[in-house]
Amino acid sequence: MTAVLRLTDPQSLADLGRFASRARTVDDEGAMRLQASGEVLAAWVGVLPGNGILAEGTVLGLRTFALAETAELDVIVPLGAVTDRTERGAGTELPVPPTRAVASWSAVTPPRGPWEPAGALPGDLLAAVARAGLAEISDAVRERGAAAGFVRDRVWARDVGEAAGPHPDLLDPKGALPAGASVRSGGAFGAYALGFLAPGQPVQVFRSNRWTRLTAPGGHVLIR
Repeated sequence: MTAVLRLTDPQSLADLGRFASRARTVDDEGAMRLQASGEVLAAWVGVLPGNGILAEGTVLGLRTFALAETAELDVIVPLGAVTDRTERGAGTELPVPPTRAVASWSAVTPPRGPWEPAGALPGDLLAAVARAGLAEISDAVRERGAAAGFVRDRVWARDVGEAAGPHPDLLDPKGALPAGASVRSGGAFGAYALGFLAPGQPVQVFRSNRWTRLTAPGGHVLIR
């Protein structure tokens, strides 16, 4: 088994560390799936768990990194083990953590394709939807405590179009909602929480069967 992953430059290793740190703000006890194939490393994290047999509502974050050497690897490790190594590390090497983790979302694998374009959404709008959702959930937690879970599920299950309302940045010139507006708000939360959005930059929307993919400047969010 590959014991060390060698990225192409120190900046990539630092980016991987920042990605893991962001994911820990969502779930400090969470995990990262490291999938290396050839000269590409795919790093997956869970954002929201799905519900039911079909895991509807699952939200995953994905970043890919170029490797300096070919590798074959597929392991799930604690996020804390990744941040520990990237914070201590220098250069381009990531020692693969020996500790393994369990992540329910790892059983739900998005397709590699084909992905059909489904429009674009303003990144600033997705950030606004995410912030509004977080504020609503925070209010519910203060008022209802542990019973606020159903509010959280409801907030992130809304379509972006519903959550944003008649927002001028969302409507097309004819006043209609774009196809991408049917993205679940949980996807907006994932892109915002993981730091994928950039001010003024759009986010591309793609669909494949039951999955939706948001491709933002900083990475990908996949929603089932």
